[in-house]
Amino acid sequence: MKKNIILSTIFILFFGCTITPIVAKGTVNKRITILEQKVLSFDKRGDIPFEGISDLDYDAKNHKLYMIGDRGYFYVFDANFDTRRIKKLKYQKAYHIRTTKNNIIHPDIEGLTHDSKGNLILSFERTPDVEIVSKQGKLIKKLTLPKKLRDKSIYKSSNSMFEGVAYHPKYGVLLAVERPINHQANTKQTIYSLKGKEWHFKAESYPNSSVTALEVMDDGNIILIERAYNGLSNPFYITLKKVYLNQCNKKSECKSEVLATFSSAEGWGYNNFEGLAKVGKNRYVMVSDNNGRSFLPTNLTYFRVN
Repeated sequence: MKKNIILSTIFILFFGCTITPIVAKGTVNKRITILEQKVLSFDKRGDIPFEGISDLDYDAKNHKLYMIGDRGYFYVFDANFDTRRIKKLKYQKAYHIRTTKNNIIHPDIEGLTHDSKGNLILSFERTPDVEIVSKQGKLIKKLTLPKKLRDKSIYKSSNSMFEGVAYHPKYGVLLAVERPINHQANTKQTIYSLKGKEWHFKAESYPNSSVTALEVMDDGNIILIERAYNGLSNPFYITLKKVYLNQCNKKSECKSEVLATFSSAEGWGYNNFEGLAKVGKNRYVMVSDNNGRSFLPTNLTYFRVN
């Protein structure tokens, strides 16, 4: 997560409201329709504030929406999504992330997903880790990384490690690094499998373009978020992109397609979208990180890929 990002409050007008589905300004060939937007604001649960949301995951079977805060907080919601709106979103519980010995930790957690058995999985920055976590926020087991990804020296910084995680029914746990690793061109981003397979795709040309989240689509390909922040005097870009895992050359360079680009220059504000989750057929939610500043919004956007 980029700590120096300052978010705007442009979406505060949408708090608690629904909007008529619209084709998003910035979308390509009407590929994205915004179904609903909310700004989330909740009081503390015990000593846990609602802040710094870095990713989310939806359990459609049990109608649970889980969110993770990069300061080590874990949130549970009852949630339901129909084809046009967020039908239910009720904040239930909040937990500290704890070690197997029940010690509270405050790691930089950036990714959240679940596997085919319903196990929740976290990905970390600062230390390149991927771990299974209980639904009460207790770490259970570290997953084994490919040897290449264990070496801290390959990353641009400790703040640019496993920004996103997803589970693929064929390839297993997939990871995205925020910035291309050292000795790799900044124009090329990569999705990594814990099994060692890699898929490369073209990064957006905006300076400091970085991957913040990824999710598996119904067709087995990947939807992800790329963010580009270059100071308040320059436009802030959020790009939704599709990466075709089944359309790659012999160098594992894969076809990619921009679905939408949301620019602050077109009224989208400086919402730092870092989380992405699939909630239904071709339907997703993405959430912004307010960087732990209570006066800034946490924006939840519900959209459909057409």
